Amino acid sequence: MKRSLPDRYLTPLDLADLLGIPVETVYQWRRKQTGPRGFRVGRHLRFDPEDVRVWLESQMEEAA
Repeated sequence: MKRSLPDRYLTPLDLADLLGIPVETVYQWRRKQTGPRGFRVGRHLRFDPEDVRVWLESQMEEAA
């Protein structure tokens, strides 16, 4: 069963909770430019759910 992503932009904490990882990992991905594409709204980091979905699919394809 597929888990759907929310219709709103995700915070780093949302993304960490969704993937079951520490929030610091999300920030490390951002620094290393290896995670899903994020953007800033002022000083707040956000992730588009569609970008997260595309990134997750690419990760699954690489692992296969």
